[in-house]
Amino acid sequence: MDDLLPELCDQFPDLVQVVEPMFGNFGGRERFGGEIVTLKAFEDNSLVREQVALPGEGRVLVVDSGGSMRRAMLGDMLAEKAVLNGWSGIIIYGCIRDVNAIGELDLGVQALGTHPMKTDKNGIGELNVDLTFGGVTFKPGHYVYADNNGILVSPEKLELSEA
Repeated sequence: MDDLLPELCDQFPDLVQVVEPMFGNFGGRERFGGEIVTLKAFEDNSLVREQVALPGEGRVLVVDSGGSMRRAMLGDMLAEKAVLNGWSGIIIYGCIRDVNAIGELDLGVQALGTHPMKTDKNGIGELNVDLTFGGVTFKPGHYVYADNNGILVSPEKLELSEA
């Protein structure tokens, strides 16, 4: 099944919330999902580096970079680390860089856009806080699903039933 999100929306219309269509799909894994881990940091990816070094266990890192279009919160080295540690995907309300390399990795990556400039590294940010952007609130422990149709969130894990 290639179009996961339309199917999930059809089966769970009262459970899911759909993020406004502002993200692009940049990773080598076009369809991904998992339990949400949240991170809030503006133009500083120190905490992204720390999180992707931890076991991902199929989870998705959701990063609120304040919608910044001035710095890239993810590059190829951190994306490679996320793959090695078992993360399913990374969603960034902001930019990424090294898009050609990231597109070759088995990792879901969605972001607002691309920017070649790296971030500062001051260790500033917050982990596991509720994030609100795109008309949706991302809560740690809830679930997120993404494909070329967009991104949706759910308070519980969703399984498609065979029709």
